Formats: sequence, structure tokens, C-alpha cells
Amino acid sequence: MINWIWMSMLITGLIFAMFTGRMEEVNEAIFQGAEEAVTLCLGMISILVFWLGMMRIAQEGGLLKLLSKFLSPVIQRLFPEVPKDHPAMGYILSNMTANMFGLGNAATPMGIKAMEQLKELNGGKDEASRSMVTFLAINTASLTLIPTTVIAIRMTYDSANPGEIIGTTIAATAVGVASAIFIDRIFHWRRTLRARVK
Repeated sequence: MINWIWMSMLITGLIFAMFTGRMEEVNEAIFQGAEEAVTLCLGMISILVFWLGMMRIAQEGGLLKLLSKFLSPVIQRLFPEVPKDHPAMGYILSNMTANMFGLGNAATPMGIKAMEQLKELNGGKDEASRSMVTFLAINTASLTLIPTTVIAIRMTYDSANPGEIIGTTIAATAVGVASAIFIDRIFHWRRTLRARVK
């Protein structure tokens, strides 16, 4: 569906440019945009490689295991239906840890694996379980301690202080996660009450 939306926007823009005589400006924008995209990607690659390397060092050094142990009691309270030693728990913890370091690209495969495991726990049903809904809400809000991707973009565009957004990012994402959990719990309690009334 999204491909059709992008295609229709592109075609509409080209038709509009043809009728208004602005095709030359469109050509300039295409080449300038392509140049900026390459510059942005190269800038992002360097910082993402750095943080992925740091994550690997943290993993080898046992820091991620320590962080996982620290988060484990919280995660078990958020996902009471998931057994403690189930693979889903490991994927959920890995996903959340990667998101904390702003590594959304690294977190995505782990999030997909976590959803697959949660679906398996749900008996393969198409309807989302409570744990799947909770995970999706938390993953979408995702607490971020170091916004790696945004810092990379700011560095690429020569920001005077690329890291100055760290404090506001932590505050904004913490409020987002707290709100997501709160709203998720409200909907769960309402659903439970309705089931009891029936």
C-alpha cells in the first residue's frame, strides 16, 4: 500500500511540474537529493558501525547480560504470560537493549523474532495476545538513552553540538514508554472486566 502512495505522489509531482514548466527544478532536486542521500548514508554508517562495535564489546564483556539481568524482573512483570526461560524473553531483552542505544536497525530483527516466539506461545493464532500488544506498545515508544541515528544525522549536517539532544531524548522516550505501558494496562483491565461481566 505504501508503495502505491509513494508512486502516486511521484507521478502527481511530475505531472504538475510538466504543466507548470518546472521540470528543470525537478531534475535539479533529484540529483541534489541523491547526493545528499549518499552523504547522509556515509555519515550514518560511521557512527552506526561505531555503536554496533561498542554493543559487541559490551556483549563480549558481559555488560549486556548484566543489563538483561537488571531488566529481567521488570520484563517479567510486563510479560507475566511468558515463561522466564522462554526464547521470547531473550529476544525481548535484546530488542529493548538495542533500542536503548538508539540502534533501531539492530533491534528490528530481534523484535521480529520476539513476535514470532510470542505468536508461538499464543498457539499460532492470528489474534494478538496480551504480551504481543504490550511488546508492540513498548517497542514503538522505546526508551532511548543514546539516540545514535539522530546524532549521526546531526553530525552529517555539521551540528555545533550533535549530542545535546541526549537529555531531551531520554526524557521524551521515558514519558512515551510510561504512557504506552499505562495505556496498555488500562485497555487490558477494561478487557478483563468486560470478560468477567459476560
